[in-house]
Amino acid sequence: MSPTEPPAWIAGLDEDDLAFAKRFLLASGSMKEVACEYGVSYPTVRLRLDRLIQKIRLADQTGDDPYIDLIKRLAVDDKLSLDTARMLIDAYRRQHAQPPAPAQTPQS
Repeated sequence: MSPTEPPAWIAGLDEDDLAFAKRFLLASGSMKEVACEYGVSYPTVRLRLDRLIQKIRLADQTGDDPYIDLIKRLAVDDKLSLDTARMLIDAYRRQHAQPPAPAQTPQS
């Protein structure tokens, strides 16, 4: 990461996520205050915060396949159900699993 590039966890957030994070910080982490500012219920703010946390955690995870990262991101963004995401990831992993090496037989 160069000094001009934002960290991966910030780069993975959209404008709405960044605006929410800014409001949350300026409200000193008060979900009640953020709920009043947005005109929504406390549970709605809690859900939004939980999704933001999931996005940040996903961005911090390394080593996964880009396809799996995409599926996870779609699930976090409610574009896929969690069950569908799990099924896609499981099927992808099964398809891309290395087959066991064939057993070698002694030659006569």
